[in-house]
Amino acid sequence: MSFDENTPDNILGQELLTWLWYRSDSNPHAFTDTDGSPFSVSLEQRITVEGGQGEERETTAVSGALSPLREARVGLATGKKVTRALLLISKEEMNFSVTLRAETFALGSMKTPKVEKPEEDDDPDAVFLEKMFLMETGVRLLDCLYKSFLEIRLDEDAWAREVQNIHTWTSRSE
Repeated sequence: MSFDENTPDNILGQELLTWLWYRSDSNPHAFTDTDGSPFSVSLEQRITVEGGQGEERETTAVSGALSPLREARVGLATGKKVTRALLLISKEEMNFSVTLRAETFALGSMKTPKVEKPEEDDDPDAVFLEKMFLMETGVRLLDCLYKSFLEIRLDEDAWAREVQNIHTWTSRSE
């Protein structure tokens, strides 16, 4: 895997998702929100990796409920980068499922924790407001992940160490 500065614009998104997979695999509980509260992240079930350009582009999409994602891991070791992933984010009793695309940073989907239906005498807007709160919480956790990534990515020495760690991680994953 190489992290070359002369690649297409979507390289930052690919690096983010590849870094998230490495970090979540090696230390899933190492993330904190803006208040310093810990949360965990894992990349599971669906990951797409791509390598090459034009006619030489190769894509590997792996999915499975309990899949070790072997083909995607081998793809990383051969220079491919993560272009789409399903992130599972857990904080306290809340679990979020988010699909991210590297080229646009777009959320393909976001599943929040279930909202309980209100009793008859409850505020009719309560369900809507709780759902909005949960969506905002999920996006805030994603922002914390991106901020953590950028702090490392923008520090040349820290990023060089991180790239070396990613290389070591991918070579063990083969």
